[in-house]
Parts: sequence; structure tokens; C-alpha cells
Amino acid sequence: MTVTPMLHDSNAPHSAEEAIEGLPAGFGDGISGRIAFWIACAFTLFQIWTAAYGTLASQIVRAMHVGFLLLLGFVLIANLVAKTPLGKIWFWVLGIAGFSTGLYNWIFYADLIQRSSFLTTEDLIVGTLLIVLVFEAARRLMGLPLTIIAGIFLAYCLFGEYAPGPFIHRGYGFEQIIETFAFGTEGIYGTPIYVSAAYIFIFVVFAAFLERAGMLALFNDFALGLVGTWRGGPAQVCVLSSALMGTISGSGVANVVASGQFTIPLMKRFGFRSAFAGGVEATSSMGGQIMPPVMGAVAFIMAETLNVSYASIVKAAIIPAVLYFGACFWMVFLEAGKAGLKGMSKAELPNPWTAVKEHWPLILPLAALVYLLFAGYTPIFAGTMGLALVIVLILGMPLAASIGPFIFRIVFWIALGLAAASFMKFGVNFLVIVILGLIAGCVFVKGGRETLIICRDAMAEGAKNALPVGIACAIVGIVIGTLSLTGIASTFVGAIIRVGEHNLFLSLVLTMITCLILGMGIPTIPNYIITSSLAGPALLELGVPLIVSHMFVFYFGIMADLTPPVALAAFAAAPMAKTSGMKIGVEATKLASAGFVVPFMAVYTPALMLQDPGAISAAWGYPVEVIYLFAKACFGIGLWGVAVVGFLFTRAAAWERLIALVAGASLVVALPWTDEVGWALGIILVAQHWWRSRKPGAATVTP
Repeated sequence: MTVTPMLHDSNAPHSAEEAIEGLPAGFGDGISGRIAFWIACAFTLFQIWTAAYGTLASQIVRAMHVGFLLLLGFVLIANLVAKTPLGKIWFWVLGIAGFSTGLYNWIFYADLIQRSSFLTTEDLIVGTLLIVLVFEAARRLMGLPLTIIAGIFLAYCLFGEYAPGPFIHRGYGFEQIIETFAFGTEGIYGTPIYVSAAYIFIFVVFAAFLERAGMLALFNDFALGLVGTWRGGPAQVCVLSSALMGTISGSGVANVVASGQFTIPLMKRFGFRSAFAGGVEATSSMGGQIMPPVMGAVAFIMAETLNVSYASIVKAAIIPAVLYFGACFWMVFLEAGKAGLKGMSKAELPNPWTAVKEHWPLILPLAALVYLLFAGYTPIFAGTMGLALVIVLILGMPLAASIGPFIFRIVFWIALGLAAASFMKFGVNFLVIVILGLIAGCVFVKGGRETLIICRDAMAEGAKNALPVGIACAIVGIVIGTLSLTGIASTFVGAIIRVGEHNLFLSLVLTMITCLILGMGIPTIPNYIITSSLAGPALLELGVPLIVSHMFVFYFGIMADLTPPVALAAFAAAPMAKTSGMKIGVEATKLASAGFVVPFMAVYTPALMLQDPGAISAAWGYPVEVIYLFAKACFGIGLWGVAVVGFLFTRAAAWERLIALVAGASLVVALPWTDEVGWALGIILVAQHWWRSRKPGAATVTP
């Protein structure tokens, strides 16, 4: 067997955040473009070095991370967005100034600690410059909504002593505000930017390397071959490929752009409505943020905030992720049946197992990553080792291809695998030696230099893809600093608790609405950080388990990108679907029913997220409770699908859809006898509907 590399052309169209977050593709033309490219490479190398060796103080790493973000961000704005030579020079100056703030923290690290609370004039100038540059970078890269929200919080710090009623605070001096936001660990250099520097960046680069190595193509071939023949095959392929892509890339909107170019035209060609095709892509791509093992960047921030292992977050997300994508499959199945659409011809589809057989090495780094995460290693170690292993894999491909006899290639891969795995015993240095040896070997074999170019491009692309996440983490530090400094969060928490004392459901609804409204203008990461800081403690006080309360906020932050009127993921799919983003948002909201239902169910029955046991566990044991809750959720979501689409074995009558809706709702709520009512109504409805579909003249559709 020859393991053929599925390496992408370095000139292939780039996907993901580039076109969505305010930056066109590429790094720019001429010498300025080459400089920007190598800045991105240097950024990646710096982050890999700090992750692998960890010799720098955390504060220095955070400051340099922000400095690189500002430098690369403003340089790309200069190269790709600025229209005039003066504008280009201006943004280059801003980038260099931003990078200088990181160097300032590195050079004067010990001095800044010693003069804490007694900052010099130079410190105040650098701190003020940092805050201004972070706001400007966020405005340019993330848009006005997030910048305005952070600006409101900053203004509250400065002028909140004049605010009315419960919002008033004692007032803070300019020096104290600058120290908190620009030099402390509660502001710009707070937990979000720490997680961005320590975890998120490495995982984004990991995904970039896997994508360059051909993982996206492998996922598409596997999904096409496995579910392409199902009813509604093209849409089922979209759901499965997005779920698989979510295992390595948690960026939902990026996945819409990356895979939607292939899946949406395919769905339309096979007869799906344009709005429905766009809705399937948007819904399934956003689900990537809740799909273990990598999930979205929020999962890393959540683990750090709650001081729990990343594996605990993944464990809580497993069943909801299965329900989410299961609901997508089911809704597509029903919609295809209603429209009379069948699957694709098996003859025109790739064999899924042949694709896996030919390119199985690509799965090994992901498998190693999952093992390390669940074996108790830190995410930074797991991510760094996973990235190193995928680099070893890519660099080893041209060397293996140059070996003639099959048995020698097998021996080479076994030896390389053992050498790469030896880092567990001999440490990181040995793995670095292996990689350097592979790089040297690639210089002299056919295809080796092209492989080195692909690795270089993946480093640059990974840094660029990490820009929106990093900038969002930086500016949301302003919000976190305000909440910490002023204590305003306690006012909000108190209000929710007062409501929840009488009606927990109403508190949950208010929290959901807050997430959806915030999500209209800001991405999932700052949405989660802000809302969890406000509502998370309140839900915990009301008896909601810690992880469940944060997952509740996380899920509705994702749903905000699907629900009109803003629906960022839906509007990202609109150009490819060639229809209104609003129409896509409506379809996506229907498809994402599990995303709206599961968080509420988990609050009342935490075992659905593998958390606290309930009454069923006391009588029958914890596994029985989990299985029962999963079955109940599946049946309830299935009934809601029938109610929304209006089809099961044949077209459903209006009264059948109403009963399906009531039965599904009865299974979701956790009140006495509602489960029994829901099961009884649902089973009777399905049996009756099946019997009616068997009558002569019924308009059935063969799967």
C-alpha cells in the first residue's frame, strides 16, 4: 500500500475567517506581502516554542501574543484593505506600535511587577496605547458591535460614579483603570487571552496543517460514500462532513465558507430548496463548535474559567452533540421525503473505506490528540504534541514515497511512528530532532521541497486564522476587567436570582434572550464570556450544576449565529445558496431544534450532560437514567421534526402536526406525568400515522 499525500496547492483558494472577518484572502502583494507572510510564520513559531518549552513567564507570553496579533492584524489591514500609500504606512506604524507594547512588557517585566500601583508616565503611555490599539484592531477585524459593547463597559469604569441607582460605583482613577486593563491579569491580559495564547492558537494551527494535508477532502469523500445514498443524500453528506470537520476546527462561520462552496450547490442540484440548502450548511457547520474532541475555542476558555479538565467539558458535550447532529440528519430525512428526493447513485460516489484505507495516516494525529486529552494531559501539551505529530506525518510522506519496496515503506512508517511516540519517554527535544531530520531529508527527495512549502504556508495560514479569535479575546478582556473592578456583575446576578426564586424557567428564558441579543452583534467567544460572567453565577445560585449553567450559555451563543435577524452563519451561506440570508436563518432555526431544546432539558435533568444524577439513578442506576434521557430526547426531537416539516411516512395532517408538537413538548419539560403523556401521545400518533400511510392512495415516499 502506498500512502499518498493529499496535500493542497499553496495557491488554492483560502477559506474560513479570511473573507468573513474583514480580511480578503492572502497576505498582500510585493515585498510588504512577503513580510506579512513571514510575520505570520514567526508568530506561529513563537507560539509553538512557548507551548513546547514554556520558559517565559505567563504575563510575557500573553503580552507578546497580543503584540503579534496587533502587528499581524494591522499589517494585513495595510496590505489588503488600505487604499492609499499614506493609509498603508499608517497601519504599518500601528502594527509596529502594537508589537512594541508586547516587547515593553517583556523587557520591563520585573520592573513592572516591582512598581505595581506606582506606574510611571511611560507605563501609562504604553498602557493607553495598548487599549486604543486593541479597540481599533477589533473595530477593523470584528466590526462595530463588539467594539461598542466593550467601549460601553470602559466608559462605565470611567464615569460610572455618576450613574443612577444600583449602577453607581465609587469611581476609579485613570491610573488604576490603565493598570487593570493594560498590565493586570483581569483586563486585556486576562483569562481569555491566556487561553488564546496557550491553547486556541495551537489548535487553530493544528487544524490548518490537517486541512493542508487533505483532511477536509478525506472527510468529504468519507461522508459522500457513507451517507450519499441515503434519502436526501447531498444534505446528509453536508451534515456528516461538517460534524467531522468540527472535530478539528471549531469555527462555525469558517466551516460554512469552507465546505459550503461544495455542499450547497450539490444540494441545490439534487432538488433541495436554496434556503433549506443554506440552512443545512449553516446549522451543521455551527454545530462544529460543540462537536468533541476539539470543539470551539469557548470550550478551552470554559475549562480554564471553571478550573476543570478539558475532558470534563468534552464529556458534558458528547450527548448534546449527538442529539444536535442527529436532529439535523432527521430534519433532512423528513424534508427529502416531503419533497420526494432520493439519495445519490452509489456508482458515482467514492468508497468511504477506500478513502480511509488510502489516507488513514491523517487520522493518527487526531487520534493521538484525543488520547492525550482524555488521558489527563493538559490541552496545551496535547495540542502541541498533536501538531508535532501531524508535522511529522506530512514531512514523512515524500520520504516514504521515495522508498521503493513496499515492505521498506512499512518499516519506515513503523520506525517513524516509534520515534515520534518516543517523546512520551525522552521529552520534546527528541521530537524536535526527529522533525529537523525529516526537514533535512525533504530537501533531497522528490516532492520534499513542495512539502516544506506546504508546511510553511500552513504556519502562516494558521496564524491568520487565529487573528479573529485572538482579537476577540483581547477586547473582551475590557469587559472582564470592568466586571471585576466595579462589581456590576453582582447587580445583574441578584436580579436573575430574584426572578429565579419564583420561576427558574423564566430565569433561563431571560438568559437565553440575553445570549441571542448579544449574539446579534458579537461572535460566540465574547458572547459566552460576557454572558457567563453575568448569568453563570446566578444560575449556579439557583441550583443549576456548574458545567450545565455554562453550557447553557455556550449553546445559545452558538444559536445566535443561526437566528434572525442577524444570523451571521446564515448570511455567510447566502452568497453560495443565492438566496436571502433571512430565509436561510429561518430554515436554520428549524433545523437547530436540538440546540434550543437540549440546554433546557439538561438544566432540569443534568444527567443528559453526564452531570449530577437524578431520581431515576436512585432507583435504577446512573446508566439507566442516561439511556432513558437520551431516548426521551431523541423521541421528543423526532416528534418536533414531524411537527415542523409536516412529514413522516406521508404528509402529516395539521392535527397530527399539532399533536406531535404537544407530545414533543411534553417529553422535554420535566413535570410530573409529562413523560408518560408525551410517550403515550407520540407512540399513538406514530402508529396511527403509519396505519394511515398504508391505506391505498396514501402519498408515501420510498426512502
